[in-house]
Amino acid sequence: QVQLVESGGGLVQAGDSLRVSCAASGRTFSSYTMGWFRQAPGKEREFVAAIKWSGGSTNYADSVKGRFTISRDNAKNTVYLQMNSLKPDDTAVYYCAADTQFQRTYLTVRPADFGSWGQGTQVTVSS
Repeated sequence: QVQLVESGGGLVQAGDSLRVSCAASGRTFSSYTMGWFRQAPGKEREFVAAIKWSGGSTNYADSVKGRFTISRDNAKNTVYLQMNSLKPDDTAVYYCAADTQFQRTYLTVRPADFGSWGQGTQVTVSS
């Protein structure tokens, strides 16, 4: 089992940038795909971005493509989500998640494939 702790959320204005981080512990971080999901009030949790365990592939939701960048530092067991040009619609609790499968051959974005989740960090974008 892996433990995930997010940090870096906060209150920003529309157009600002923010970076959230997720520190992992408990297993070999570098062998698991990592993802970011978010949940806004009254809405279901949705996929935001994912990065393959090898770091060579990434995937983004259409709503954040071109504005958000996911990256990982395997030496620090940390995954990041850089968020630029933030919009009020980006307001949500952001969750970090780790894939259940060791070195999955394809880049998954299915929530069901992510078995470990952090507690979430609140991001609020004011207009």
